[in-house]
Amino acid sequence: MAHCSYSKFSHILKLTTANLNKPTVLRTGRDIQHAPQRCKYFIRFHKTSGPERSLQERQKQHMARGLPKQKPIAGVKQVIVVASGKGGVGKSTTAVNLALGLTANDPSKTVGILDADVYGPSVPKLMSLKGNPELTDNNLMRPLMNFGIPCMSMGFLVEDVAPIVWRGLMVMSAIEKLLRQVDWGLLDYLVIDMPPGTGDVQLSITQNVPIAGAVIVSTPQDIALLDARRGAEMFRKVNVPVLGIVQNMSVFQCPKCNHQTHIFGADGARALADTLGVQLLGDIPLHLSIREMSDRGQPVVVSSPDSPEAEAYRKVATAVVQRLEELSG
Repeated sequence: MAHCSYSKFSHILKLTTANLNKPTVLRTGRDIQHAPQRCKYFIRFHKTSGPERSLQERQKQHMARGLPKQKPIAGVKQVIVVASGKGGVGKSTTAVNLALGLTANDPSKTVGILDADVYGPSVPKLMSLKGNPELTDNNLMRPLMNFGIPCMSMGFLVEDVAPIVWRGLMVMSAIEKLLRQVDWGLLDYLVIDMPPGTGDVQLSITQNVPIAGAVIVSTPQDIALLDARRGAEMFRKVNVPVLGIVQNMSVFQCPKCNHQTHIFGADGARALADTLGVQLLGDIPLHLSIREMSDRGQPVVVSSPDSPEAEAYRKVATAVVQRLEELSG
C-alpha cells in the first residue's frame, strides 16, 4: 500500500496552484483602440434604476458569483465544526473529547475527526497517532485510527517539529484535499477542529462544505469572549448554525480542600450565550487530569470515563446532538 508523504503532498499542491500564480496580461486602451475587432468582451458599470434593485441585493449577487457551490463530503452525514476566536482556550481538546463523547453516548454512531489547523495541528498528539496515511487504490488517503475514531491531520504528513511555511493558496489547496481526498468511509458525524480566528480556512470550509452546526469554545475571561463573539458572528454571516458555546476552564476545584476558584472569571460564556441567543452547551472544569491525559494522548473521556470531567464532555456531546435534532426537525 502506497504512503502519502509531506513531499508528495506538497508537490501535488504546487501543481494545483501553479496556474494561479501565472502573470495576468492586461491590454491597454490603445491596443483596443487600434484593434477593436479583437476585443470581444467589455465590462460596463452603469447605474440601475428602480426600487427593485437595491444596493444590498446587488452586493449579494456580486458576491454570489465568486462563491463555490457547497458539496457534501462523500460518506459523511453531518459535519460539526469546533471553533474559537482565540488560540489557547482548549478548542482542540474539546473537539477530541466531543468526538469521543458522541461515540460513548451512542456506540452505534460512527465519528471522525479532521484537524483543519494546518499550521498548528494538535490532533496527532491528542489522539496518540503517528505515521503517514496509506493510499487506497483510488488514490485517497486512509485516515489513521485510534479509540475507534478515524483521524486526518496535516500533522501526519510532517515531522513533529517541522514548520509549515505556506502561503494562502497552498493552505486552501491543502484543506480541499484533506476534505475531498480522504477515504472517510461512512460517518454519522465528522468533527472538524478549526484553526483559531476567522480567516481563510474558516471561509474555505464553510463555503465548500455543508455544515450542520458550529460549536464555539471559550474561557470565561473577557478577552477570550470578545474573539469568541467574532467567531460566532462569522458563522452567522456565512449561514452556519451556531449550536452553542462551551465554557472551558470554567472553575478550578482544589484537590485538597475542594474550594472552588473561578480563575478566568465566572459565567462569562453563559452571559455571551444569552447575548447571542444561543445555548450554553456545557461547562468544562479546569482540571489537572484533563491536561495530563491530553499530553499523554489518552483523552479523559476514554482514559477516565467515570470521572466528572469525562461526564462534562459527554453532556456537551448530548447537548450538541439535541441541537442538531432541533435544527433538522
